[in-house]
Amino acid sequence: MSHLGRGKDADLGRNGSSSRGHKTSDPRETRDSPTPVPSSSNAGGSRSTFTTVSNAVMAPFNHVQRTSNSMKILSDLAPKIMTPRMINDVASASSSRTHPSNSILAPSSLRRIDFATLGRAPMRLSLGSRRISSRDLQITEATEELLLEDIPELETDNVASNVSLLRGFKATVPSAEQGKARRRKTRNVDAPHLGLKKMGQAARGMLEDTDEATDDSTSIRPGNVKRKPRSSLAATVILGKEELSRQKDEILLDKENILVRRSLINAEIDEITQKMAALDAVRNQLQQNLLRILEEELELDEELENVYERLAYEERSASSVNATMSRTGKRRKGPAFLPSEHDDLPPGVAFMTLASHSAPITALDFSEPYGVLVSASQDDSTRVWDLCTGDEIGRLKGHRGTVKCMQVDDSICITGGADGSIRVWDLRRVGEDDDTSTLGESPELVHHSDTLDEGRASSSSNPILTDASPDDGACVRVLEGHSKAVSALYFEDTCLVTGASDKTLRQWDLSTGQCVLTMDILWAISHPTPIYSQPSSSYSYTPEDVLSASSINLTSSTFSVPAPPYADGSWEMWQDFVGALQFWGYALVSGSGEGVVRMWDMRTGQAHRSLPGHTAPITCLQFDELHVVTGSLDKTIRVWDLRTGKATETIKYEYPVTDLQFDSRKIVACSGENGIKVYNRTTMQQSTLVINGHTKPAEKLRYIDRYLVSGARDNTVKIWSL
Repeated sequence: MSHLGRGKDADLGRNGSSSRGHKTSDPRETRDSPTPVPSSSNAGGSRSTFTTVSNAVMAPFNHVQRTSNSMKILSDLAPKIMTPRMINDVASASSSRTHPSNSILAPSSLRRIDFATLGRAPMRLSLGSRRISSRDLQITEATEELLLEDIPELETDNVASNVSLLRGFKATVPSAEQGKARRRKTRNVDAPHLGLKKMGQAARGMLEDTDEATDDSTSIRPGNVKRKPRSSLAATVILGKEELSRQKDEILLDKENILVRRSLINAEIDEITQKMAALDAVRNQLQQNLLRILEEELELDEELENVYERLAYEERSASSVNATMSRTGKRRKGPAFLPSEHDDLPPGVAFMTLASHSAPITALDFSEPYGVLVSASQDDSTRVWDLCTGDEIGRLKGHRGTVKCMQVDDSICITGGADGSIRVWDLRRVGEDDDTSTLGESPELVHHSDTLDEGRASSSSNPILTDASPDDGACVRVLEGHSKAVSALYFEDTCLVTGASDKTLRQWDLSTGQCVLTMDILWAISHPTPIYSQPSSSYSYTPEDVLSASSINLTSSTFSVPAPPYADGSWEMWQDFVGALQFWGYALVSGSGEGVVRMWDMRTGQAHRSLPGHTAPITCLQFDELHVVTGSLDKTIRVWDLRTGKATETIKYEYPVTDLQFDSRKIVACSGENGIKVYNRTTMQQSTLVINGHTKPAEKLRYIDRYLVSGARDNTVKIWSL
């Protein structure tokens, strides 16, 4: 034993001397070597430690004839893989292993560093400013014991649920193929030449190998004259108990490895699934951000368009004193001017209630936010309101029956009633003899767009009001021509179009009060126009199919269809054959009781396109340059593309749709519920306005920018902040 120990010490001495001799002779080592530690004992410890470490690392490569070369490689790599500070720490630590300061609280130069620590290089050798906890001390004291412990494995049905790194590495080593090949070789037996290779080539249609020598005498041919039963190939082989046990152990080990590999693959799949879920969440968040940016872009586009319109109006105003700016509820021109206090209102809350009607609201419209509101009810009253104070200014008296439709533009209001007449009103004359009227007296009622003052300054030049007499009161003109209730109207400048239950559309000249064109819907139905069927349906609609589906009798003089019940269970008969209409230039769009949207040319009075799709009467519509949006009693809202004539989007509700209005970002609708439905066209999400809202289903609405007015079956009018 002493002789062996002396031999090992001699070898270590020779290796160390060889290494040191090489270091002094190599000029590169002189340049790259770290700064030596001043202490001689440290230097000696450094050399002995470095020699031990190098022998341990290079043991597999150490041979008698390659000792100097191995140490040369290690000495060349040491300055590159270890920093000078690490080498100094190792040198100082080796000489102070027995020093009392060898603890975790000692300086980095005195702390213990072993080979495991070097294996994890590069690492932080100082604790820095981090506070040391008792848990850190426990882990540090038990480091050696923890390194010697086996990694526990939780077995579930003989499958490791948490496979260790070493076990997983062993499972991936391709030893199974070697064992399988060895077992297969042990099962091979000596047999006569069968010519299997030649048979396989012939079966695949390959040419025969002429170089292969075949022994016909030993081949088994199907044409042998005499056949004898052959013995089993397995009968001649005896593997032995030891070989079979070995094969059994190999197979069981391979099966276990397969289970481990399967567990590892499943773990990777789970990890990838989690990463994909995280990426999906990030993608969804980015998509939401993108949608918000798109909404901001649409808002800026709309604001820019309004600024252009306002700029054009002010240029006309500068050149002409009598120029007026057209402003309507459906097609507002120019930006909306709101008081600064409106920004303090919480969005989606009804902050004002007008409750003077004694019956459900049938129609409403207003001039501008915080301007003048006109509302009509089934109690046959039409009231004018001051939206700044919520006070009633006066009433519009003249219709014999309920007012079913209206439009307010600046100081002009046009109403259509159940008596078949259309009346034009001057809202500046409302309540002139009423002491309670506040219209025009309160300084807060001066409109931010100055449209009211501009209208008063040019009242004598307004073509609609030129024939009005001061003694006529608020009603300045009565238009008669329809034989039944007027249910829809729309006007711009001096052009007015009305629709009635007599199944006709009429165009009026407001400057003269004359009807200049009549469009017959029954004639359009009897002379069908090109039909644009839905792309998702193989069935092509025709007007007759729509009529039969809706059970509408067009030959009857009275149009009446039972409407689906509202959310509160109430229902009524729908008697408005023309539910809505709107025009722009010479293009007129109407929606009627048979559920078809028609597009008319006002220059010829002919319908040139039909858009079927609704299965119940159309109650409301609006269109812009690209789209037509329609609502119906069939509980849907359809968005039509004017370029293709097809419905690009269908929004479904639980109850019938009675009114709607839209812009580039949203669609606001009354759908038989107490709340007001707001559909975001960008995110395709629905929201409902219910806070301090109606107690019965809402039926009518109008909004401008962030200011909305709604009327419901609870006899009230609500003012909302959007």
